[in-house]
Formats: sequence, structure tokens, C-alpha cells
Amino acid sequence: MRPEALDFSVRAELTEWMDEPCSRDELRACLRDIARVNRWLLAYRPVLGWLDSLAFENVAGPIRILDVGCGYGDVLRRIERWAELRGVAVELTGIDLNPDAVAIAAEASGQQSAIRWRRADVFGYAPEEPPHVVVSSLFTHHLVETDIVRFLQWMERQALTGWFIHDLSRNRNPYYLFCLLAKGMRLHPFVRHDGPVSIRRSFVPADWQRMCSAAGLAARDVIIRGYRPGKLCVMRSRMLES
Repeated sequence: MRPEALDFSVRAELTEWMDEPCSRDELRACLRDIARVNRWLLAYRPVLGWLDSLAFENVAGPIRILDVGCGYGDVLRRIERWAELRGVAVELTGIDLNPDAVAIAAEASGQQSAIRWRRADVFGYAPEEPPHVVVSSLFTHHLVETDIVRFLQWMERQALTGWFIHDLSRNRNPYYLFCLLAKGMRLHPFVRHDGPVSIRRSFVPADWQRMCSAAGLAARDVIIRGYRPGKLCVMRSRMLES
């Protein structure tokens, strides 16, 4: 499609190949390359910086952190390292609807990791103890808006300290930047196809303002912030209430 024919003012109705049935080996190769892109584009910095900003002094026992739509598990493994470097006790759990993704995440983590991996649909998931923090990375653009509103409400009910959504920004510049990057890095065909599609399926700040309002969140309750390159994050801290 010619560049001038692309319309970034509206969310595109497109399908990502990784959302379709595929073999575990194919999914593993795809998720591994997404993790490569995350490392190259410093995608972990927003959530780690946000975790550093939270006040956990009054938390008794380990901090419970839940990753929804955990995929390859690289975000939780990076959080595990963040906790080790700071001497912070944590209980980390990753859930994903795809049982192959859960198996791949466990495999990639190795026996030395204490992260727990669970196959679960977030809307039917009831943790034994409520998490202090819920995070998600590159997850919400896979959902329709009504389910995103449900997800926001679910996190509001579950997260004791706060939640953090890390996703993409629907914008022309990151779209073409990713197309160049994917070609240069020789990424998996799924990633070369799905990356640009994901950007066109993602949101802009006005979308998040609308969905947060629909979920019953006041504008003062959330922070919507862009991060370079091409990220748009939505975060909620209970400290905002004080």
C-alpha cells in the first residue's frame, strides 16, 4: 500500500498472523524475535521506571506482580532482574490465553527462575491473593475496545498498588521506522507482518481517554504518556488518590 493511502486517524481492522493457529515452533521463533525488538528499542524502560516510582515500603512480604498476556515472558524476566538488583522480594506470575506461549515462557526462563506461568483467560482469572501490581505489554491492541474497558475495570478491582499498560502508538513515523528495522534485522515473517499491523491496530491518547472514562476512571486517576520510539503507555498508581 502506498504511504499516502494509509490512514492513521482511525484504528485499522486487520488481523495479526500470530493470533491465528500455528505450531509451537513457529510461535517460539516469532516471540523470540519480538523480544529481540524489545531489547533493541529499550522497551522495558517505561515499566521499570514506573516500578521505581512506586512506594512499596508499607507492603508486608513480597511484592506480587502479575503480567497479563505474558507471551515470551521477557518482560517478567527483566522485572525479576530489576528486583534482584534492588534486593526487592517479589512473587512474579505470568498468564496467557495461549498454552503454547505459557510453555515457551517457562522454557525460556529456565529452572533458576522463580516466575510462575499460568494458562488463563484474564477475565476468568481469580488470583489466590490480589496482586500489588498488574502489567501488560503489547497486549491491549489485540483486544476490541469493549474488552479493553473490561480489562481496565478488572485491573482496578485486582491491583492493590497500581497497574501499567505498555503498548504501541498509532502513528505514521513508528510505522515506517519499524518496516525499515524489520527488514534490516531479518525478523521472522510473522513479526515483519504483525509489527506494522500492530501499530495500525493500536491507539492514540484520545482513545485511551475515552476508554478510561468508559471504565469509570477519572482523568486524574491515570497518566497517559508516550515513550520513544513509538510507545504509548497508560499507568495508574494508588498514590494518585492521596
